[in-house]
Amino acid sequence: MNLVVGVADMKTSNNPEDTLITYSLGSCLGICIYDPQTRVGGLLHLMLPESKIDKAKAGVNPYMFADTGIPLLFKSVYKIGGAKERLIVKLAGASQILDSAGVFNIGKRNYLIARKLLWKNRVLIENED
Repeated sequence: MNLVVGVADMKTSNNPEDTLITYSLGSCLGICIYDPQTRVGGLLHLMLPESKIDKAKAGVNPYMFADTGIPLLFKSVYKIGGAKERLIVKLAGASQILDSAGVFNIGKRNYLIARKLLWKNRVLIENED
């Protein structure tokens, strides 16, 4: 079954028949984590780096922001059988679009905060694009 992860959304699965899919990342960042032993995985499609810019929106949808969505992604995968030491982590997206002057740098900021959070928690990134 295809599970489509929308913008500011996250899905996890422990069904090996499921495929987690997201589209049109642009400046958004997609974070995919997978435990090959238990065949558990998750995908987060985050939009913005830090929830402090809009705490009300973060309360309603924590998957919108890197600093709130990433911890929830990992916790959700752990709950269905994933183990931190076995996780394969891949990142995609975070492009610089509609901001050629580099005023907002949303993509760059999404990427940097994700790397910082993962590094701080001793999680290595296997691949990124």
